[in-house]
Amino acid sequence: MRVADTRNLHGHVTHELGVRIVSGQLQPGEALPREETLAEQMAVSRTALREAMRVLSAKGLVEARPKVGTRVREERYWHQLDADVLAWRCASMPPADFVQKLVQMREIFEPAAAALAARRCDASQLKQIELAYLAMEAAHDSDEWADADLQFHEAVLVATHNELMISLFSVVETALGSFFVQSARKRGDFKYSLPYHRQVFEAIRRRQPEVARRAMQQMILDSSANMTGKRRARKSA
Repeated sequence: MRVADTRNLHGHVTHELGVRIVSGQLQPGEALPREETLAEQMAVSRTALREAMRVLSAKGLVEARPKVGTRVREERYWHQLDADVLAWRCASMPPADFVQKLVQMREIFEPAAAALAARRCDASQLKQIELAYLAMEAAHDSDEWADADLQFHEAVLVATHNELMISLFSVVETALGSFFVQSARKRGDFKYSLPYHRQVFEAIRRRQPEVARRAMQQMILDSSANMTGKRRARKSA
């Protein structure tokens, strides 16, 4: 398929090949077709293909060697926190191990961020957390919920006044957004975790760092259990 806008040709090729690699359609060590063959298969110029290969190489996905050609690199070389790589991994349902790794990453920084926000947030930042919570409360479907959920977690990180934490969120935003959508769609009642979000908000409002930390930790564990089908019914908080 040829993309009409020639300026987007190499972006189209980068996306198509990136998805094939991270989804496992192209396996580590597998050689890509010769340049002229692949360009013909994808209906793009060799110039567009070469630019796409440079991008994929910079992301650690492929490696070109003289007399060997271009091969897919092992997963340990991929730039896992690259926004495109994360987006490609989330293009389809992430495998269970990727979801678990994302949960582990959240467990490391989000409870600490909630505690820090309870210590440092100002009135305007607290208002943003509240508005995100109210948007979750008013959501009519799982997509609206997921958007508001993402805003809630971003607002908590912004309230830490820690630029590094805020930057970390911008890196994993795509993966978290996909996770929230899937978690919400996993259950008929997509607002099942609203009480936990309320607890986090209230703990931050009341300047209770440890309460905020525990509430965020429980929220993450509950969401993980929901994704893996291990969640049990919980009494309303």
